[in-house]
Order: sequence, then structure tokens, then C-alpha cells
Amino acid sequence: MSLRFSATQTAVWVIPLALLALHAEIPSGKPAETAPAGMVRIPGGEFRMGTEDPRDKNCGGREAMTDARPIHPVRVDAFWMDATEVTNAAFRKFVEATQYLTVAERPLKPEDFPGVPKEKLVPGSVVFTPPKMPVPLDDFQQWWSYVSGANWRHPEGPQSNLDGRDAYPVVQVSFEDAEAYSRWAGKRLPTEAEWEFAARGGLANATYPWGEELKPGGKWMANIFEGNFPNRDTGIDGFAGLAPVGKFPANGYGLRDMAGNVWEWCADWYRPDYYAALAALPGGIALNPKGPIDSFDPQEPGVPKRVHRGGSFLCTDQYCTRYMVGTRGKGEPSTGSNHLGFRCVKSIP
Repeated sequence: MSLRFSATQTAVWVIPLALLALHAEIPSGKPAETAPAGMVRIPGGEFRMGTEDPRDKNCGGREAMTDARPIHPVRVDAFWMDATEVTNAAFRKFVEATQYLTVAERPLKPEDFPGVPKEKLVPGSVVFTPPKMPVPLDDFQQWWSYVSGANWRHPEGPQSNLDGRDAYPVVQVSFEDAEAYSRWAGKRLPTEAEWEFAARGGLANATYPWGEELKPGGKWMANIFEGNFPNRDTGIDGFAGLAPVGKFPANGYGLRDMAGNVWEWCADWYRPDYYAALAALPGGIALNPKGPIDSFDPQEPGVPKRVHRGGSFLCTDQYCTRYMVGTRGKGEPSTGSNHLGFRCVKSIP
């Protein structure tokens, strides 16, 4: 029942090329004439993956984003991608069809939590609860806690429900849950490279999925945190907390909410040194990279992590600016929260 979250990385480690799980480029063939329901076609192509240090930019935040460098060339094939994050309504159909039980709903095994009293081994998940006053930002436990009974049906705990939230992104889903839904839907989770290429929407080297300015023409383009983090979200972008999907403009490929709202699971294991390995590949370009074969996080050695992308409604330049398109997040695969969801992709034969 430990809490595991994204944090700034401070070192780049060199990983031997033999550890990479790189796959040869697969010919994309003739694209399908009709998009699968709710998906858009991502054309594929070459781009430069990662981001420069944003701290000297306007609203760049305080993180160096070391794990998003070196910026390196990548090529991906065309694919289909969900236009929005998977919603509660869509996830409910999956659960009703399969009787699937999410990780947060399953009984806890005593062997997984040595030393924890049996009476405390109650299913639940991690919930953001804003403190009543400003707090130092060096202790996330001031605003995150494990809540018994929190799960996708009760995202903030037993007192909450999904009434009126069919169009909201499903949250409190683990990596395993997201993969299970993807398989049922005949899809899969995106690789980190596919996710970033799609999020860029055809804009090369842009800071955000829509361009260089956080608020072009004074218009909010994503659901992020405004006010004083973590105790007061003013909601001046239209939403204090989570928003229904698709409430902000689409990027150049027709994708919604590729920044903010909820973090999204990617298929890749997380390593801060992976980009250095890709940059060192013979030929100078990575073709359809699938991520490293294992995980390493120097901030929590021994705890495997999967990649998160896109930031969430809790991101702000006061604490976390990972709604910037080239930045990365990470999370322990069995841990969900009420600001973490996913979307799916489908390969084009």
C-alpha cells in the first residue's frame, strides 16, 4: 500500500544496447479506408523525441526534465489512436462483458505486505486530497493518501460514485487493468514513441501539443491546475479537478486532451537512461522503439515502473509541468490514482 509517483530525475545512466527491446520497422501497408469507432489515423513519420530543459521558458516550471534527453530521432509507422482517453462508460462495458475485477478492487495478499496488520489489508487506491492550507511542496503525502474502497467505481473513495461521469476518463486503473481493457477492445497501449509522435500533432519541436504558448490568445488549451498548488485549484480553465473528455481543442491529428486531465499509461518500461541508448544506435534513428526490456528508477531502485505521459489536472508550473509534450512520467504498474487513465492504439496492417 505504498505511494509511488512521478518525480524529477537527476541523472542519466548509460544502458548497453543489448538491453534494448527494439523491433524492426513493420511496413504499414495500405491504410484502412474507415477509422475504427472513436479512433483517428496517425500518419507515422520521423520526429525528434524528448525535450530541452524548460526552466528558462515562460511557465517552464522548476524541473530540468533530465530523463527526457538527449533529444533523439525516431521513426514510427502509421497507427490508429483513440481520439480521447477511455471513459467510464467504455470501461463499464468492458467490465460488464467480462466481469473483470480491477487491481484496486481485489483482496490484498498478506505476503505482498509483510508486517502490515491483517485488518489494514483492505482494497483501495491512492487519492488526491487538497490540504486546507498551503504546505511545503517537498512532501507529496501532504496531498496524497491511500483510501480504502477507492477504485474506478469510487474514484475518490467509498463516498464517491460515477453518477453523471460517463464521459469522464476512467481513473484508478493500474497498468494491468489498462492492458486488459485494450486486449478486450482489440487494441493495445501505445508505445512511448507513438504517444509522443501523436501528441505533437505534426508540430516539430513544439512545447505543447498546440504550439509554443501555454495560453495562445489567452485561451486555455488543457485542463491543468491553476491557483495555489496543492490546496486551491481555482478552475479558471473551466474545471477544478477532472474534466469530461474532449472539452478542449484537438491537436493537429484530431486528438483531445494529450496534455493535462489525466496521465496516460504507455506500454514501455521506464528507465531514465533509455534515450541515451536510442541516441547511440547505429544508423542514427530508432525505428518503432518499444522501450527497454526492464525498468530502473534511481530514485526507487528495485521498484519497476512503466511510463506515464501527458500530465494531469494536477500539473502546474509551481510543481510539475509534465503536460509539456516531450516530458515523461512514471509509475509502479499496480498503482492507480484518481489522476491516471489511458487511451489505446491499434496497428495498421
